[in-house]
Amino acid sequence: MRAESLKGHLDALVLATFGDGPMHGYAVIEELRRRSEGAFDLAEGTVYPVLHRLEAEGLLASAWSTAAGRRRRVYRLTRRGRSALAERRSDWRRFAHAVEAVLA
Repeated sequence: MRAESLKGHLDALVLATFGDGPMHGYAVIEELRRRSEGAFDLAEGTVYPVLHRLEAEGLLASAWSTAAGRRRRVYRLTRRGRSALAERRSDWRRFAHAVEAVLA
């Protein structure tokens, strides 16, 4: 899938990956790939800036952890992030319904 297709939607997609709990950046990339059945095979250089921006906006929080001798930054949704995700899901449903009505 072309990266241009994701413009305006990537923040919501990344936030949605945290529905099952905290994870590190590479796990976000893997989860996007898995849930999209390979359609969203995004580079680290695409996803990490989104994580940093969402954290700066207060939608994600992070902390360093060590697993298998490797230090990683683990992100989690904040209360504000959960609210933003719910709003973006609602917006997406309305948008998708309207697009489908026009294209059908």
